[in-house]
Amino acid sequence: MFNNIPKSIQDRMDWLRKKDSTDRLDRSTKVKRLRQIPAETGKFLAMMAIGAPKGTFLEVGTSGGYSTLWLSLACREIGTKLHTHEIDEDKFNLAAQTFKAAEVTDMIVQVLGDATKNLSAYNEIAFCFLDTDKEFYQSCYDTVIPRMCSGGILIADNAISHQEELQPFIDRVHLDDRVDALVVPIGMGELVCRKI
Repeated sequence: MFNNIPKSIQDRMDWLRKKDSTDRLDRSTKVKRLRQIPAETGKFLAMMAIGAPKGTFLEVGTSGGYSTLWLSLACREIGTKLHTHEIDEDKFNLAAQTFKAAEVTDMIVQVLGDATKNLSAYNEIAFCFLDTDKEFYQSCYDTVIPRMCSGGILIADNAISHQEELQPFIDRVHLDDRVDALVVPIGMGELVCRKI
């Protein structure tokens, strides 16, 4: 999977990394930063996703589509699609350009809008990656977990980098007897939950 990343995907990943780095340095711009995951987190997500059971694959927070590209590698390997949700129209449009340039539109279903209002439409969820505004993590989790199949995996980003803000959420997850959970020190820290 990682040894034969298609050039179209690698090129777009490189472009997004460069764009994110440039936007981070240019504080005068009004562009909303992409705030992408590190490549090591992308690899971790793809490895976790490829081992998930059969079912629906979700992402909450598409941004420019960088993490989605990593997840598309797993989706192609196992023959499924990723439903990715983004509330910001500019980021949604940028992600659409990303998926076209990377030639992965057949693996991706883009959803524009508030994911907290759309997640209840899914059942038999096998994999979910949360990387949105941290205030929405709990409501997304509360909607996804009851709809997740046994063995399904939910991963929430920034468990270490935003620990103070997310600690109440993380504590509640650790007390939830529907899942096994731990924080993995990769990238910005990933809260990994497996549905029992």
